[in-house]
Amino acid sequence: MPMPPVTNVEDLRLLAKRRIPRAIFEYADRGSYDENTFRANREDLHALKLRQRVMIDVSDRQLGSTMLGEPVSMPVAIAPTGLTGLFHADGEILGARAAQRFGIPFCLSTMSICSIEDVAAAVSKPFWFQLYVMRDRGFAKSLVERAIAAKCSALVLTLDLQIQGQRHRDIKNGLAVPPKLTLANALDIATKPAWALKVLRGKRKSFGNLAEFVQGGRNITTLSQWIAGQFDPSLSWKDVAWIRSLWPGKLILKGILDIEDARIAADCGADAMVVSNHGGRQLDGAPSSISVLPSIVEAVGDRTEILFDGGIRSGQDVLKALAMGAHGTMIGKAWLYGLAAGGEAGVTRALEIIRKELDVSMALTGTRDLCEVTPAVLHKPKSDDVVRPGGPRLAA
Repeated sequence: MPMPPVTNVEDLRLLAKRRIPRAIFEYADRGSYDENTFRANREDLHALKLRQRVMIDVSDRQLGSTMLGEPVSMPVAIAPTGLTGLFHADGEILGARAAQRFGIPFCLSTMSICSIEDVAAAVSKPFWFQLYVMRDRGFAKSLVERAIAAKCSALVLTLDLQIQGQRHRDIKNGLAVPPKLTLANALDIATKPAWALKVLRGKRKSFGNLAEFVQGGRNITTLSQWIAGQFDPSLSWKDVAWIRSLWPGKLILKGILDIEDARIAADCGADAMVVSNHGGRQLDGAPSSISVLPSIVEAVGDRTEILFDGGIRSGQDVLKALAMGAHGTMIGKAWLYGLAAGGEAGVTRALEIIRKELDVSMALTGTRDLCEVTPAVLHKPKSDDVVRPGGPRLAA
């Protein structure tokens, strides 16, 4: 289905909402519990103001950078997102292809619909693989071995999902994998015939990386129930050291929100860490990612690369995160909206929008090179401005 003209990521979000079932859309679009942290991610980014500069020669702007030592066309990576292949048939493959052509990293989730091998066969450039360490350590080891065999260029170890935060909408929507046709959702799916034709009739409808492991949970009806039985609350930093011993390549630790944890993560030999609260989908009441980013950069930024995740929907957001100290950023919801709205072309459109916004924002802040972005890009509030607890300074 062709996409109508879109000018921002919100346009893609609204298209996605119309084109895919509510249960799948809200899996990406919503947060945990009362969604306070989910909202704070966006609100605190919005609260940061850019410093407008004029009469500076910005005719030669450089958006290129590096992430984990590899050149990128802009400092943005596609974040690992579960169930991507339910947003569009072969969704992970389409996202990896779009990222490869755009010149940015793509990260495949453990909870993907397309398997590691599916994606590796579809692209020529190595991609990142995100790992959840489950109760069965032998299975976790096999995933690492498969990522090595697929020549993945980095392993992203997620730290903040030992126990799943409750996502009310997933439970109320009865989100299941593979999708099940029930009386409750039949009418909704009937209004999305293009999605149903491609996804429900496609060959990939369940967890591609977990096909054999999930068999014991086939009678459990919701994703939340299945995950609750498989994730391991006993995980500790010893397990991070174990994964480090198994993985010979670049290691990224995702889910850091505290200075003490950041220091421990750096001690573990992480090549990079992602300042993230899981998109506001885990601990509700935790601070926004952007509000803690500067303190973590100050604590360990000279020891490891700091990436940022949490609420980015625009090029302006990317510039703000870089100004607050991030070396690079990750997008989750933004690329899923594009995928659901228009497949591979939709993902490409989301990336084009973010890149164009980033380019224009650079020019209007007098910025020539993203590698030289400092806090000076941000508008400095007056001394009588107020600070919202847990968030950045807001104008009074």
